[in-house]
Amino acid sequence: MQFSMILLHLAGAVMLLLWAVRMVRTGVERAGGPALRDVLRRARSGRLQAVTAGTALAVLLQSSTAVAVLAAGFAASGIVPVSAGLAILLGADLGSALVVQMLSFDLSWLVPVLILVGGALFLKFETRSVRQAGRILIGIAFVLLSLHMIGEATAPMRQSTLLPLMISYLRGDFFTAFAAAALFTWLIHSSVAAILLFVTLAAQGVVPIDVGMSLVLGANLGGGFIAFWLTRGQQTVEARRIPLGNLLFRATAALAVLFALQLVPFPADLFGATEGRQLVNLHLAFNLALVVVCLPFTGVMETLVALLVGDRPAATAAAADDPMAMRASVLDRTVTRTPSLALASATRELLRMGEVVELMLRPVMDFFDAGTAERIRQAQKLDDEVNRAHTDIKLYIAEVNRGAMTPAEARRGIELTDFAISLERAGDIAAKNLLVLAQETVEKKLRFSRDGWSELIGLHDRVMANMQLALNVLVSSDLDSARQLVVEKERMRKLERLSHDRHLRRLQSGTPESIETSDIHLEAVRALKEINSLLASVAYPLLRESGDLLESRLAQGGRAQEKMAHLPV
Repeated sequence: MQFSMILLHLAGAVMLLLWAVRMVRTGVERAGGPALRDVLRRARSGRLQAVTAGTALAVLLQSSTAVAVLAAGFAASGIVPVSAGLAILLGADLGSALVVQMLSFDLSWLVPVLILVGGALFLKFETRSVRQAGRILIGIAFVLLSLHMIGEATAPMRQSTLLPLMISYLRGDFFTAFAAAALFTWLIHSSVAAILLFVTLAAQGVVPIDVGMSLVLGANLGGGFIAFWLTRGQQTVEARRIPLGNLLFRATAALAVLFALQLVPFPADLFGATEGRQLVNLHLAFNLALVVVCLPFTGVMETLVALLVGDRPAATAAAADDPMAMRASVLDRTVTRTPSLALASATRELLRMGEVVELMLRPVMDFFDAGTAERIRQAQKLDDEVNRAHTDIKLYIAEVNRGAMTPAEARRGIELTDFAISLERAGDIAAKNLLVLAQETVEKKLRFSRDGWSELIGLHDRVMANMQLALNVLVSSDLDSARQLVVEKERMRKLERLSHDRHLRRLQSGTPESIETSDIHLEAVRALKEINSLLASVAYPLLRESGDLLESRLAQGGRAQEKMAHLPV
């Protein structure tokens, strides 16, 4: 086979591996997003708990980078301190090594089973959790299939005349192999995929064990750099300190082991019978040792990264945290005489208004858990921006209406105005209800029961997902998304009723936390349901136009009409 064809097959197999790993991670996040974040919230109680949580999350997500981004987000909200975040990332790297360990076994016989079961779950069921379970199974099948493809693609390389020259060079320049592996891992943004690729090449006899060790250590360094790179733009310094501290841990350890292996012979026989197995076990041993050695020094590293990434100057911090320092309105006054352009401008401003409401809503549960008066106040100030946008949109569309408009354009203007009113109301509920309840919870140091907290987290996550769906409907006018939004409204109503009933049962059983937070819990659940209903209003005009939504929910049968006729006037 020509070398170009070998590279083409190898590139295709690696791309399938990357996509499959992402597919599994996406499925887990969509199926268990609230549970994953709850695990991180509980991880701050101790270092061992943090390591365990990080390990478990990385195994589920098949990515230590995803865990790092989640931890950085919690650090930005003040939920997770830097030292606990470092412990979480040490555990996440260990969990990532365990994923490599599991996927390195020959499980090719599972591929057709996983595709069959996963495809059936995804295609034949409508329940979100079941469909995501199917996505996860298909993703795992594709991971295994991609590894088999990598093995087949690299098999002809053993007869290549160029390969011995490359290997000979890398044997004499171990640091180049180390740096190249780190760069490759960062480029593909997946340490799991990089390690699996190197292990497969070693198992095929393409890469000898001494070169493979440098590659694996380089991939460990590259994996730490991915999270650092992805969080470099975070304005909150705590969110940047955690990935930086983890990168320093990994860089120091990887370089130390790399140079130690040049001085002390590697006991390959102790790590497995084959070169592929030896590399997998070396990767696991390295990350396990990293946890044992570095965990006691997370406090020291927290101090060090605080010096490297200092607090922002007061003026800069105030400007960055000021919610009113937002980009100017996108309403274009020069096109008011052209209704089609003016309505497009109003839609863009309405989308921006929705994004501001989302900024208010997203951290609400973090505020309930560990908010501060200052952070809650900053979130409440966003309501001023929502109110301003609401007023500007109404007046702008009223000005456009004074000109000549087609019936369709006039109808669209009314729809945009109605949704602006809905978003303004959603912002009021968030600022004057949910955030006030969060502040009361923090001031009184109240804690929800475990079940009650889980219900609130689940409802909040559903509202945030539906907000994205609503903004998509606003822009795209997609009929399927509009139908899904109305379905979600009904589901939210049922979930609110279910949470209400469960809470009453907890009160009857005498659960102390439920008794203390009873009013707050019920009001928060009701507020989330109301916000969700307001978001769903964007779908009604589309569904009425398509005939999917009736003007009245009353049954049109004879008995219903007869009852209506006998109602007193």
